[in-house]
Amino acid sequence: MRKDQDRGPKRREGGFTLIEVMVAIAILSFGILGVATMQTSAMRANYRGYRLTQATTLAQDRIEFLKTQPYANLVVGDDQADPNPDHPSADITFDVEAVPGITGRLITVKVQLQGQREREITFIRIPMEGA
Repeated sequence: MRKDQDRGPKRREGGFTLIEVMVAIAILSFGILGVATMQTSAMRANYRGYRLTQATTLAQDRIEFLKTQPYANLVVGDDQADPNPDHPSADITFDVEAVPGITGRLITVKVQLQGQREREITFIRIPMEGA
């Protein structure tokens, strides 16, 4: 018998089998899909936050403008439309109401961006002495 013929079990070569490689690729694919889903969710949430900040900034700008107006110009009445040429996709309205018990006006500014729900900020304007 020749020495190069070994009758025992053959030694296993180093490396991975095709099944092991396929299982590893499947596990990696599920992980990448999870990260991609998480990334798109984060991008949507980021955009919603951006739109909320936009609406809040527009409302705050309108409040600052109304604070500079003479108190006598703040007429109690229905919602008043406020066209905003700087942001045509925003509907801005404000409502002025009398505050019972004090001399003041309750002003509610509402901002609705296209495709978003309405945001609202309320403040009380009290007349300055001599105004």
